[in-house]
Amino acid sequence: MGKSIKTAAVEDLFKAILTLENEEECFRFFEDVCTVNEVLSIAQRFAVAKMLKDNHTYLEVAKETGASTATISRVNRSLNYGNGSYDIVFDRMQHK
Repeated sequence: MGKSIKTAAVEDLFKAILTLENEEECFRFFEDVCTVNEVLSIAQRFAVAKMLKDNHTYLEVAKETGASTATISRVNRSLNYGNGSYDIVFDRMQHK
């Protein structure tokens, strides 16, 4: 089994993120905490997930996002066999 993200440090990070009140605070926090490439990589995975959820093909997703087929496959596996977090977030975003 792989590493778990459930550590005290990650728990503290998530608690900190949950205190952010708006998009501007998120931009500022993530610019301080992450490199530009780290944020862009996470955003790319999220864009891949959105496109896959909307039934786009791997080719369409790769062309639109620039993601590798390995990344697309990993995100697809999370969508299909993960914890359901993408569905929760997409549902909440749709209702806002």
